[in-house]
Amino acid sequence: MSKVTRPKTPPANFEDALTELESIVGNMESGQMPLEQSFIAYKRGVELLQACQKSLADVEQEVRILNESNQLQTFTATND
Repeated sequence: MSKVTRPKTPPANFEDALTELESIVGNMESGQMPLEQSFIAYKRGVELLQACQKSLADVEQEVRILNESNQLQTFTATND
């Protein structure tokens, strides 16, 4: 079993976040992680889920822009 460590940087892209999230879920479902390590993995999983949701929302907004104008325009995400 691999030890869960908390990266200091966010995932590079949606695919990396999803891969890491799937790994965390698999490790947690195995039932072999100590409580403290499970909690750390859970917190990281929440961060990854939020990153995935933001990526999907940004792409969805770009698709809306494309559909409205029939031309792809660059979407700039703003921090709310």
